[in-house]
Amino acid sequence: MTTSSNHPSRDLATFAAQLKLADIPAPVLRRTEDLMLDWLGSVLAARTARPVRSIERFAQTMGPAEGPSEMLTSRRTTSPVFAALVNAAASHYVEQDDVHNGSVFHPAAVVIAPALAVAQSIGASGAQLLTAVVAGYEVGIRVGEFLGRSHYKTFHTTATAGTLAAAAAVGRLLELAPQQMLHAFGSAGTQSAGVWEFLRDAADSKQLHCAHAAASGLMSAYLAQDGFTGAAKVLEGAQGLGVGMSSDADPARLTDRLGTRWALAETSFKYHASCRHTHPAADALLQVMSEHQLAHGDVARVTAHVHQGAIDVLGRVTVPATVHQGKFSMGTVLGLIAVHGRAGLGEFDRDFLAPEVATFRDKVAMELDAEVDTAYPARWIGKVSVQTRDGRTLAGRVDEPKGDPGNSLSRAEIEDKMQRLAHYGEGATADEAKALCQRIWQLESAPRVGRWLG
Repeated sequence: MTTSSNHPSRDLATFAAQLKLADIPAPVLRRTEDLMLDWLGSVLAARTARPVRSIERFAQTMGPAEGPSEMLTSRRTTSPVFAALVNAAASHYVEQDDVHNGSVFHPAAVVIAPALAVAQSIGASGAQLLTAVVAGYEVGIRVGEFLGRSHYKTFHTTATAGTLAAAAAVGRLLELAPQQMLHAFGSAGTQSAGVWEFLRDAADSKQLHCAHAAASGLMSAYLAQDGFTGAAKVLEGAQGLGVGMSSDADPARLTDRLGTRWALAETSFKYHASCRHTHPAADALLQVMSEHQLAHGDVARVTAHVHQGAIDVLGRVTVPATVHQGKFSMGTVLGLIAVHGRAGLGEFDRDFLAPEVATFRDKVAMELDAEVDTAYPARWIGKVSVQTRDGRTLAGRVDEPKGDPGNSLSRAEIEDKMQRLAHYGEGATADEAKALCQRIWQLESAPRVGRWLG
């Protein structure tokens, strides 16, 4: 439904609280399973990442040594909140988790991590977990769209909208009443935080963003179950998030076609192991290099025609100091594409500062493009102009980058990606990864979620 209510937060909370499995179309449920498997690969790939290990040590120090919920990276168990904290931190590290274009929001990291932890804790069924994940996606995406483009210039939407997304998913598992869900939203929204300044220093904050959002949303839902109250209009109120964090907030986006438009199904998979803002240009460059049989040494200059959001985020990184910072460098990503034909985890680890990649990086410039900027964020068009050393100017264009709903990954490709990520992080053996695939495909009929690795 699209509603003209003067209280869209309440309408959104009611939708999340009352969502039932039977309300969700079968194709949306199948896409939910796809996204959950894709998320698992990202978590397992980050098993040995230093920032993730740091957050895990914190969880082991502050949380119980054992509990009902598993930290997938170490296979230890703890309480739901600390499991959510660790798994959410791991979700976003290798930059392979999903993204919703219109909200510029990474839902899986902040929705599936707390939902799984709570489902394991309360003995929920697979169907209940799927329903909760859908509720979290629908809420988080709409909050991200509500906050608008101006929000993203300073704030990391996954960190801010993510608190409400996590609260919605956990609240659905706890079977909160609509008024309780609204209180959970209020508590989650007042904890929204996460700014882009960390990119300038190659700091670890992105992992903290996801961990905090997942844990804060989880706490908010449990507090609401216990009678704790939150702001009734934390989003659209006179001193709410829309006023404090945006100059173009649109309350109508919070309830846009609730129950008929399934925003989860609009979510994209990430093909390259880098910031999503680099993907359209990467695909367009790959098109030019392949079509004209160019080697990286044949290229004199590349102009990536981009939207303003790409400049805002990627423009902070010129010469990356770390692998992770390299994933936010347009020149580095395009350099890997030109040299290797791909920008995967292995290429970043080995060659993000390799001489031939660095040389190509310095040939790349970003330029604001009116068509691309107008289409964004609903569409992420990729356009590049390539000047060759022999004097030619070649154009590349991709209207839907690999992984977008119109150019999506098949289940076979998702399984392959998950298994490659698990192998990369040594987070699961090949047999375990295959078993996880089957567990996800059969989740709807599972009477209990249970442990996934043990």
